[in-house]
Order: sequence, then structure tokens, then C-alpha cells
Amino acid sequence: MRDRPITMRDVYAARRRIEDVALRTPMIDSPGLTERLGASIYLKLENLQLTGAFKIRGAANKLQSLPQEERERGVITVSSGNHGRAVAYVARELGIRAVVCMSTRVPSNKVESIRQLGAEVVLHGQSYDEAERHASRLQREHGLTMIPPFDDPHIIAGQGTIGLELLEDLPEIDTVVVPLSGGGLLSGIALVLKAADPSIRTIGVSMERAPVMVHSLRAGHPIEIEEEPTLADALAGGIGLDNRYTFRLIRQHVDETLLVTEREIAQAVAFALQHHHLVVEGGGAVALAALLHGKVEKVGENVVVVISGGNVEVSKLLKIAQRQLHPERMDSGEES
Repeated sequence: MRDRPITMRDVYAARRRIEDVALRTPMIDSPGLTERLGASIYLKLENLQLTGAFKIRGAANKLQSLPQEERERGVITVSSGNHGRAVAYVARELGIRAVVCMSTRVPSNKVESIRQLGAEVVLHGQSYDEAERHASRLQREHGLTMIPPFDDPHIIAGQGTIGLELLEDLPEIDTVVVPLSGGGLLSGIALVLKAADPSIRTIGVSMERAPVMVHSLRAGHPIEIEEEPTLADALAGGIGLDNRYTFRLIRQHVDETLLVTEREIAQAVAFALQHHHLVVEGGGAVALAALLHGKVEKVGENVVVVISGGNVEVSKLLKIAQRQLHPERMDSGEES
């Protein structure tokens, strides 16, 4: 697949390859959003995947595509949390040694979940980019195979299987709103939907704090910017100055990108909990936030919002819910 365009054939091959590992996640309607927006709004629940996020699709496709000699040497990856957890899970199932590099900014719950799956965790640096450079050094020193978090044909094709499910569950889909970070998720979904019907609108949503892909698109080439603390920690990190696939695919297949504030993300997390009893992490809620706060103009008739992950610390979730759903208690000096 290397050095040739990613096609629908690759996505269908990925679906067959991962069918015994990744779940086919449900899509539910959102009555509250439907009433508010005057359109049929659906939620694609990737937060219900085995590892709590969509990342298992791409990780399973990549790891199961490795030749035996690479499996025997082991693999390494860099992650802001969810990709590392997916790689650790699939590697354990396949009996492959896995090393996961993360920055010290990654929430402790995500670090611990990866350790519990048997992977070797290496914490290095204050940013995703610093952790990535360290992972590259370890790869060279120990002869490991790198499992990229997003900029890889097998990863993109694996995430693209979500697009197949959207078309099968809702053939009349006319708009999809998807969290955007490195672009593996959105490029895979957009590739599939645009192949089915170029008129389907594809919208990517990032947080306002250091949205590297969005700024790179505006600049016309991949750039680096300083990482900032954000509720959407799963979306933190760069896209790589040598980006080979996702930057081009996003430019080619995505119609619009939007940004949401930290407050809007928190309100979306609380909305998902209150109205759907769903546990959604900040990064998984950015697309929902865009719809809740009117960021999407010209909403279509059949809109799908991808809820990409639910790996949030319980204490953080409760704090967000308390602050958003009962602000009067916060003002009166109760727990913050």
C-alpha cells in the first residue's frame, strides 16, 4: 500500500482484517439536537469501542498487516493516549512486544490503562512532538517497527471502516462532523463518503488551543506550533513536518474545519452525559460541541456526529458535569 493512493479496496480489506477485533459501534439519534437544529442528528458512538476510542480500528489493521519478522522484533508508537491503548491491546492479542512513548502531559488514567495492557510505557518530554522524536530514537536503537498514530495508509484505511458503517446505517447521510487532530480519522471517513457521493459534506472540528492541522491547512503546508493544555487532550500534538498522507487527504476531501472553545467542549461533555448517559472525553466531544453551539452553518437534513472517544478520568468527568449542570453549587463554594 505504501507509495500508492489509498482506495476503497484498502478500506474493505481493512474491514475484513479487523472484524474480529474492533466492534461495529452503534449509531443513535439525538432527540435534543434534532429538536434544536431542525434536522435529523445522529451520534456514531466510537467511545463504546473495546479500548474506549476509534483508534483500535487503525491499530488492528496495521499490526495484523505486519510481516512475521517485524512482529517478532516488536513495535513502538507515540501517542497522546488512545492510540497507545489500542496498540497495546492489539499487540497483546497478537503476542507482540509493544513500547508506547508519551509526553508527561498525558493524563495518568491513560498511561495506567496502557501499562495494564502489558505495553512498556516511556514518558518523555513536555509535548507530543518531543515524545515522537524520542520514539524515533528508540526505534532505531532497538530495531522496532513504528506504528504511526495517523499518517499511515493502514491506519487511515482502518479508520475509514467507520465511513462504511455510516453509509450502511444511514444511506441518506448528507453531513458528517468529525473530531480532527492528526487527521487519520477524518481522512479515512471523508475518503469513503466522498467516494460514495461527493456532495456529502465533511466537517472537521478541533479545539482552539493549538489546532495544528487547522493552522497547517491555512499555511498551505505542515507546521509546528507549541502545545497547550486542553480538555481535548486526545487531540493534542503535531501532524509531522514530513506528513505524507493525512494533510493531503484532508485538503482533498474535507469541506470545512471549525474550532471550539474549552467551555464549549465542557458543555458538550456534560450534554452527552445528561441527555444520552454517555461518557465522552473532551477530544471525543469537539464535533458535538460544534453543533451544540451553532458552529456548523447550513446544517443538512441527515447529520452524523462522530463521538470518537470516552477515556476520561472519572474525577474530571464529575467536575465538568458539576460545573456545567449545577453552576450555582460551584458559586456557593461547593466542590470545584
